[in-house]
Amino acid sequence: MVGLWRKILRTGRVAEPAPGRPGYGVPAVAAELGGSVQVRHVDAGSCNGCEVEIASAFGPVYDAERYGARLVASPRHADALLVTGPVTRNMAEPLRRTYDAVPGPKAVVAVGDCARNCGVFAGAYGVTGAVRDVVPVELEIEGCPPRPEAIVEGLRRLTGR
Repeated sequence: MVGLWRKILRTGRVAEPAPGRPGYGVPAVAAELGGSVQVRHVDAGSCNGCEVEIASAFGPVYDAERYGARLVASPRHADALLVTGPVTRNMAEPLRRTYDAVPGPKAVVAVGDCARNCGVFAGAYGVTGAVRDVVPVELEIEGCPPRPEAIVEGLRRLTGR
């Protein structure tokens, strides 16, 4: 046993170098995309109506994953941001930081009327503006809240399927 410990201490840590990033990245436009897209959802100040529909879009009935869209827990693993709600004053900077954390190429999808043009929250004192006022938006999905079919169709356009 002592010999094993000596060998471990002599050898030290042995690890393989980290693998490089795959060459098939997911870009912001469907022409470059052509595959799956990893999506990070960001609630920028919504009423949660859009979140219910996003959950339905990724649920067993509409199953957005079969078209290559998958929800991920970290913006560092994402190719696109799915942003809901008008951007509130408290969420403007976190949204910018989340956008910056997504590796390029990246896309932003504004989901719902509030994300597109502030909807019923337009002119409210705590609202900075629409999502496109804070970060560049590639795709907008209309509705208050949008139907799960519309969300799935938007994600299909994003993946080019």
